[in-house]
Amino acid sequence: MNRYKMDMSLSEGAVDFIDDPRFHQLIAETPEDLPRCREIFAKALDKKPLSIEETAQLLAIQSPEGLEELFEAARTLKRNVYGNRIVLFAPLYIGNYCINDCTYCGFRKSLRTAVRQTLNNDQIVDQVVALEDEGHKRLILVYGEHPKYTPEFIAETVKTCYATKSGKGEIRRVNINAAPLDIEGFRIVKEAGIGTFQVFQETYHRPTYAKYHPEGTMKGDYMWRLNAMDRAFLGGCDDMGIGVLFGLYDWRFEVLSLVAHALHLQNTYGVGPHTISFPRIQPAEGMNLELPYKVSDADFKKLVAILRLAVPYTGLIMTARESEAIRSDVIDFGVSQIDAGTRLELGGYSEKQKEEQALNREQFQIGDTRELDEVIHWLLTRGFIPSFCTSCYRLGRTGEHFMEFAIPGFIKRFCTPNALLTLAEYLEDYSSEKTKAAGYALIEEELKQLPAEKQIGIRARLHQIKEGQRDLLY
Repeated sequence: MNRYKMDMSLSEGAVDFIDDPRFHQLIAETPEDLPRCREIFAKALDKKPLSIEETAQLLAIQSPEGLEELFEAARTLKRNVYGNRIVLFAPLYIGNYCINDCTYCGFRKSLRTAVRQTLNNDQIVDQVVALEDEGHKRLILVYGEHPKYTPEFIAETVKTCYATKSGKGEIRRVNINAAPLDIEGFRIVKEAGIGTFQVFQETYHRPTYAKYHPEGTMKGDYMWRLNAMDRAFLGGCDDMGIGVLFGLYDWRFEVLSLVAHALHLQNTYGVGPHTISFPRIQPAEGMNLELPYKVSDADFKKLVAILRLAVPYTGLIMTARESEAIRSDVIDFGVSQIDAGTRLELGGYSEKQKEEQALNREQFQIGDTRELDEVIHWLLTRGFIPSFCTSCYRLGRTGEHFMEFAIPGFIKRFCTPNALLTLAEYLEDYSSEKTKAAGYALIEEELKQLPAEKQIGIRARLHQIKEGQRDLLY
């Protein structure tokens, strides 16, 4: 079962595209220049990716006037590219065995108090049924790094999720957050029908990376991880997710590095990352670290706005690590995906929710513990469309094809109708009466803003949904 032998070769022509001296110099020497920033805002609003130097110019903004203009530009770009939809998903932890010893992580191998478990097939089915019964359609499966979790094992767990149906529920997109694979490993997982494969660098700063990821472990190899998305693309995974664990090093350096990574992928393969995640470090079981680079709420808000402008075609994911208050404050500035109803304990979705999190059974502490229906109602009251849409993935609008739609800003032409249809499915099958009323009120408001011919098509599909039909792609 666990006989897969990883080819530890980097992709042909692999490069280290993180230029530490240059990034530090840009951070130290770039002054605030509002006229130049306004030119950069205009470029971003034209849906053109920013350069490293242009991103550094935005990082230099300190004045209240400049910050307000930054936030307004990010708000405008999000509306122009993504409309007012927010895609919802849930993380499902499959196993927490790990051969790494990352000092900030509740899965690290030296942590003796961690309760180790790998869900078997029946347990995965139980979790998926529980998630479907809440209304979820999109999952991200999470694994520790361990010989147990081979590409074949990951592929089988993906197939189990897709095959599990409960009532009118089904999982329509399964994304992956797992250790980097070789090219053949990525190919095996892709053939199981995954959406996005996420690999976070955690920190792009080499000395800091070495500090938190001990030498001699798999994760201790900086270049193996940095090169992961190149190998993913060569293995057929054209939907790639990158990210940083903010708080390990200077957030400004990490933002420049994320942009450098996105530009590397775009310039090399014609496809930038499908998503960027920006979690901040949170408490974990047995964690006792001095963290001089913790990111303040004000800087967190700023970095999200800058990322939105720097990579206008890339989805931004804000996780439940953040509190309800922070999510409420930041969501306007470019966030396009959030998790909801999140439980990180292995097997936690089929258990009654506890008031306190069991940190010895999860990777880290979360800040937003609301149930899915609560989050959906909150989004509706904020004027957002909660979306479970998966049509781009299933109709082939991924990778380079996705970019053709996303870069010019056409994606909302597809996503808004599908978001409304998947919201209606949720309202009919799972929601509270309060959420149902708010949801249909928002659907009516959104329909009024669409051309008459499109309204007719959507209203016809909404009627079909009320009559019991499901999965009507637009």
